[in-house]
Amino acid sequence: MAIKRSDFPEDFIFGTATAAYQIEGAVNEDGREPSIWDVFSHTPGKVKNMENGDIACDHYHRYIEDIEIMKEIGLDAYRFSISWSRVLSKGKIKNEKGLDFYNRLVDELLKNNITPFITLYHWDLPYYLYEKGGWLNPDIALYFQDYAALIFETLGDRVKNWITLNEPWCSSFLGYFMGTHAPGHKNINEAFIAAHNLLKAHGHAVKVFREIVKDGKIGITNVVSKIEPAQENEEDFQVAILVDEFVNGWFHDPVVFGKYPENAKGLLKQLGLKIPEDDMDIISQPIDFFGVNYYSRQLIKYDPYNPLMYKHVEGELPKTEMGWEIYPKGLYDMLKKLHQRYGLPLYITENGMAGPDKLINNIVNDHYRIDYLEKHFQQALLAIKNGVNLKGYFIWTLMDNFEWAEGYSKRFGIVYVDYKTQKRYLKKSALWLKEFLSK
Repeated sequence: MAIKRSDFPEDFIFGTATAAYQIEGAVNEDGREPSIWDVFSHTPGKVKNMENGDIACDHYHRYIEDIEIMKEIGLDAYRFSISWSRVLSKGKIKNEKGLDFYNRLVDELLKNNITPFITLYHWDLPYYLYEKGGWLNPDIALYFQDYAALIFETLGDRVKNWITLNEPWCSSFLGYFMGTHAPGHKNINEAFIAAHNLLKAHGHAVKVFREIVKDGKIGITNVVSKIEPAQENEEDFQVAILVDEFVNGWFHDPVVFGKYPENAKGLLKQLGLKIPEDDMDIISQPIDFFGVNYYSRQLIKYDPYNPLMYKHVEGELPKTEMGWEIYPKGLYDMLKKLHQRYGLPLYITENGMAGPDKLINNIVNDHYRIDYLEKHFQQALLAIKNGVNLKGYFIWTLMDNFEWAEGYSKRFGIVYVDYKTQKRYLKKSALWLKEFLSK
């Protein structure tokens, strides 16, 4: 029997999600200043085909059309992020034109009965603040607090659902250790400092939120992966537990329990890495929910030659265009685990796939995405039936866009974007979703 919307609780929310730098464009308009992603994407060798978000999906000028598409599909909610460098100049001067864009966006959403969910930070740190040390600056959390307060004061009368950070693991480890994301550093010590400062910034934002938006809810969104041993042996099993603490515990445990995971922390100390452990009172400010970004699993093998004692092994399941295994059961497993360990309400804030999408006669037959979404919807429903307090599901993403270091080579959207004309086309997956939401 095919799954349908009415199988879910009546108040369950279905939406889509986007990020500012990936869709807005208009990077030099109305007082917006550069972010680390503007600089990174214009640096040769950092992004595939030297592509950038200068125009992206031109959402800054086409947001009304994009909201009309959301309404046509029948979406309940829209998760989007604020461009920090669009609303504040030099890290502290309010930019009224930038704020006005988000005021208009929120008003248009509400006019169309679409509930806004706002993410304060989706990786695009103002370059001005990067020059002051970025996420390595001990004072960055206070800059973030001031920024958050401005946005809460501007939009908090109408927006009641908030997310502080999107995937701080990516901001810290891809940005400061692996170097594949902005700002492109390759220093593991810096990664852990950045991670800690991100969590501190989150805590400061939560604290000021409680003072400004009395009737709202706030959480943090983390990327989660099902971590499994590559083989059924004790070494792989033990190192998989360790990796799970690094990937899934590092940005959850401090927020709820006020401490980092013990096994991972112990290994890092053995390696001589300094792990900041102060500020836990501010980091563990009570939150209302966790956001869950789920895409795949990781198969882990013990590797004594790696300082962190492990390596990734490629799995045998079918993969998306990103090379990520399609593993719907992992979504159920992680929802169940997060529910049992932390006891907080959950939202799936991102789930989706990049596919080999082709526009033929104005049609994109992405049957593989329909299959992907249907199977993940089934796992979400199973989690609810088994007691998980899951409140909503945001598909990544509304429309094809700038996929970070992959440029425009990967398409995640349920809406196809012709980047030359900026014309939008509902893919078969969007039409399937429209039908699903009507039942």
